[in-house]
Amino acid sequence: MSAFTPAEIPNGRRVVNGTEEIADAKGGWTPVSLVKPQHLLEDEMVRRELGFATALSDQIARFKGHTFENVGNFEALLAQQYGATIGGKKGNKTLMTHDGLFKMSIQVADNIVFGPELQIAKQLTDECLNEWAEGARDEIRAIVTRAFNTDKAGQINRSEIFMLLRLDITDPRWVRAMDAIRDAMRVEGSTTYVRYYRRERHDAPWQAVTLDLAKA
Repeated sequence: MSAFTPAEIPNGRRVVNGTEEIADAKGGWTPVSLVKPQHLLEDEMVRRELGFATALSDQIARFKGHTFENVGNFEALLAQQYGATIGGKKGNKTLMTHDGLFKMSIQVADNIVFGPELQIAKQLTDECLNEWAEGARDEIRAIVTRAFNTDKAGQINRSEIFMLLRLDITDPRWVRAMDAIRDAMRVEGSTTYVRYYRRERHDAPWQAVTLDLAKA
């Protein structure tokens, strides 16, 4: 097996009038002779590792593209020969080897955003909680608070919003609030995920083939 070739990363250096300089964080240049050795080593190490990471990222992008192309060709072949398709309406599908030990799963997830109706839902749920006062269970208050609080990225907590929809509360205002949440939901495109699994035996649990660096 050939060695993994890193991507080309600029070394951040130049030579001016015979003096080697290195770019600094302020947008200027500093003579290499004035930079501490450990900082030079750190600079070289980060650039080297980034070269490997960039090359790996490019390889994964090509791999994903080839995967969708190969699956698309396979489905086109099935449609041509048998008039058959794989998966549901949303495009979710699972393909498996004949021995049942390896499979790939393709899932299409809708990207859901919320419109201005969500603020109406918040007002209605606040009215309910204020009137119920001590009669409102602490867990319901906690769910409502988490649902309408934004995270660090400024995004609504969708999982908590969906949890509100599952609560069995018959107060008319609460019902209207849940209707407002449903009306606020908009599908803004979708994201396709490919996951790979393997197992040693037919009665063994599936093990995911890790492609996530944080989980490797």
